[in-house]
Amino acid sequence: MARGIEINSDTALWSRLRQISWGLVILLIMVASVGFISLYSAAGGSFNPWASRQMARFAVGLVGMIMVALVDIRVWYRMSYPCYALGLALLVIVEVVGHIGMGAQRWINLGFIQLQPSEVMKLATVMALARYFHAATPENLRRITFLVPPALMILTPVALVMFQPDLGTALMIMMAGAAVFFVGGAPAWLFLAGIGAVAVAAPVFWHFMHDYQKQRVMTFLNPESDPLGAGYHITQSKIALGSGGIDGKGFLNGTQSHLNFLPEKQTDFIFTLWAEEWGLLGGLFLLLLFGLIFFYAGWIALRCRHAYGRILAFGLMVNFSLYVFVNVAMVMGLIPVVGAPLPLVSYGGTAMLAILMGFGLIMSCSIHRDAKMSRM
Repeated sequence: MARGIEINSDTALWSRLRQISWGLVILLIMVASVGFISLYSAAGGSFNPWASRQMARFAVGLVGMIMVALVDIRVWYRMSYPCYALGLALLVIVEVVGHIGMGAQRWINLGFIQLQPSEVMKLATVMALARYFHAATPENLRRITFLVPPALMILTPVALVMFQPDLGTALMIMMAGAAVFFVGGAPAWLFLAGIGAVAVAAPVFWHFMHDYQKQRVMTFLNPESDPLGAGYHITQSKIALGSGGIDGKGFLNGTQSHLNFLPEKQTDFIFTLWAEEWGLLGGLFLLLLFGLIFFYAGWIALRCRHAYGRILAFGLMVNFSLYVFVNVAMVMGLIPVVGAPLPLVSYGGTAMLAILMGFGLIMSCSIHRDAKMSRM
């Protein structure tokens, strides 16, 4: 009997492994490979100090992603609120003992990695909201009292992240939360009221912004006003993008990056480094890979037969797409510089691991798309 149970268990595990979205895995590896190539170039043709570490982190994250995908989606459903509570606790801890870097207190030093709780919170917020809206009925969604708790689930981490301060991440959490509200079935008037409230509160919000945040907005509106100061980053980024032309300057031949005109070339401005060396065609190729990932994740969300999986997969897909949109728009000068990494490409530990765990959850939604979900 014990032997029979072991065989059945092995068979179930093998069945789940075969159901993993291997096409999505390949796309993620291709995007990460762009990052490895770019980090190798950023170091002047060396795997150290960035590419080798990034490859090791990705390997660990890939294994973790598969393990998360194999876990029954009902386990993640039950863990949604505890994960959210853990994320909030980490945000409080970072306020007390967090490591200060680049003028912000955003990291907890664990020795082997600098943990950024706000990245964990992006996943946890989507998980908690997905669980909450999973049990929603049309009658619930028409009651304002039902919509207050999930609104607080969004605003609480947003406020804590703003204290760090990290305006870009706070806005991303808010936008991902709004997307979950939308797919969860919240009424249209709520979004119109939210847009109106933001418009009315904008002058007050501007008053409480830090000076450097105000400077970023002013630089975005007129980067040429201080090309050697506040506008330096975006000016150099535009020069690098334009100098790449159609087919680029060639691998390891980017002048703006290798002559150190391009700032933060291994993190926030890595898309610019890639586009300078590989040109418009290289940039479009990378954006195509991202687009295929969006499509794949959206397809998984639509195939889920339970609301939790649909909402979770869609919310995580939006969260990933926000990373891409904010970073690419930022380096092109379409939005102010907010310090958002390009997912799986920019050098970094917590963001990469959080993104891969998010895709593990999306794959779990796919493998267990027909699971019978409780409304408790």
